[in-house]
Amino acid sequence: MIFDSHMHTKFSADSEMQAAEAVARAEELNLGVVFTEHFDYGLELDGKSFSFNPTTYMEEYKNFRGDKVRLGVEVGLRKFARTENEKFIAQADFDFVIGSIHLVDDLDIYYPEFYADKDKVTAYRKYFEQMAQEVEVCDFDALGHIDYICRAAPYENPEIDYQTFCADIDKVLKIIVDRKKVLEVNTRRFGSKRAISELVPVYKKYRELGGRFVTIGSDAHRVDAVGNYFAVALDFIREMNLTPVTFKQRQLEIIG
Repeated sequence: MIFDSHMHTKFSADSEMQAAEAVARAEELNLGVVFTEHFDYGLELDGKSFSFNPTTYMEEYKNFRGDKVRLGVEVGLRKFARTENEKFIAQADFDFVIGSIHLVDDLDIYYPEFYADKDKVTAYRKYFEQMAQEVEVCDFDALGHIDYICRAAPYENPEIDYQTFCADIDKVLKIIVDRKKVLEVNTRRFGSKRAISELVPVYKKYRELGGRFVTIGSDAHRVDAVGNYFAVALDFIREMNLTPVTFKQRQLEIIG
């Protein structure tokens, strides 16, 4: 069974999706589910903290947990949060930990303030430099949405542009492979053929460096986003000669 290994319910500050609704939708699509609630230490949005009580989370969702439903967390990777991330992960028996870059220089890269005084090269280089620094030392299973910065970057061409940033990206990919971590295929932007084509050289390089496995995640915050573009993503994964996986009790499982 293919798993949607990245989604957020009411335990995440930016989602109100109910777990039962997500599970029901996944069953309709013949997908397994991994909930990956946000933990971004110190981040608040509209007065809501990007944190949750892991004990409450595990207790409330324990009846969902099983062969088709896993419980995980998405932690924000930055130097300021390293110790707190480790403490948080240790508080519960998570099945899966996604590590993601959401803030650079302590600024949320989803908002214009981060880009205000930067050209694209400066902004993206900072993003990938922080990514390399954090994936080298932090505890996680899969690196989330390597193209996250493209979602909100205000430049004429917001895509990754592997040719320009290949040295920065390759450094990240090599660390992931050397540490036996995996790369996520995040389908949030897979409705765009251009976005997919820009990711091709990234995942080809990951494979060339020895990467074999990827998780697949919709990054759903609403029920109608669960499993979005998975058929396209699975074709992409096959073309890249990679194998889809998920995690249970922090152990990799080949799926499909």
